[in-house]
Amino acid sequence: MSQRAFIFDLDGVIVDTAKYHYLAWQKIANRLGIDFTHEHNELLKGVSRIRSLDIILGLGNVEASQEDKDKWLVEKNEDYLNYIEHMQADEILVGVVPVLEFLRQNNQPIALGSASKNARPILEKVGILHFFDAIVDGNDVTNAKPDPEVFLKAAQLVGMPAEGAVVFEDSVAGIQAANIAGMVSIGIGDKAILNEARYNVADFTEFSTDFLQTLVN
Repeated sequence: MSQRAFIFDLDGVIVDTAKYHYLAWQKIANRLGIDFTHEHNELLKGVSRIRSLDIILGLGNVEASQEDKDKWLVEKNEDYLNYIEHMQADEILVGVVPVLEFLRQNNQPIALGSASKNARPILEKVGILHFFDAIVDGNDVTNAKPDPEVFLKAAQLVGMPAEGAVVFEDSVAGIQAANIAGMVSIGIGDKAILNEARYNVADFTEFSTDFLQTLVN
C-alpha cells in the first residue's frame, strides 16, 4: 500500500474550540460595549489573535492604545485557556476517531497543521495525541494561512512531499493554503463556503472506508 501524509487542522476539524474563542472574545467585547454575535465570530475563523481583536474593535468603532490591546489579548488568552483546561474526549467531533484509527491501521503518517498555540495540550486533554506523528502549531510558524507554511512543515516532518499530502480543513484560508501547497484539500463543513476544496464533506461521518482507501492510493 502506498503512503500519503494526512494533515489535520485542529479547531473545527478535530475539536470545536471555536465556541471557547467566541466566549472569551465576547467577554472582552461586552466590556467595551460592543455587540459581538456568532455571525461576527465567523469573521475570526483562521485569523490571528491580534487581527481578531482589531476586527472586534472595528465592529464597535473603538480606538485603543497598544497598551490596552496587549492587556486584552492576554486576558482573552487566559480566559480561553481556562475553558480548554476542562476539555474531555466527548469534545472530539463526530467521526474523527474512526478516521484516525483507519489511517493508523494502514500505516499512514498523520500530522497536525494548526494556527492554535495550544494544540498539544488540547490533543492531550481529549486523549488523541498518540495518533499524531508530527505537530506543527502556531508556535512553529511565522506566516498565517493562506500561506502554506504550516502544511509544508507538517509534510516535511513526516518525510512526505507536498503533492503526497491530504489536508482536512474547515476554513477558506486553510483550503487555499493546501491548494497553494499542491496538496489534496478536503473541506469539512459548508460546501458553499469551502467551494475551493477538491472534496467536500459535512463532517467525518461521511468518509467511507472505500473513499479513505482511494485517498491512500
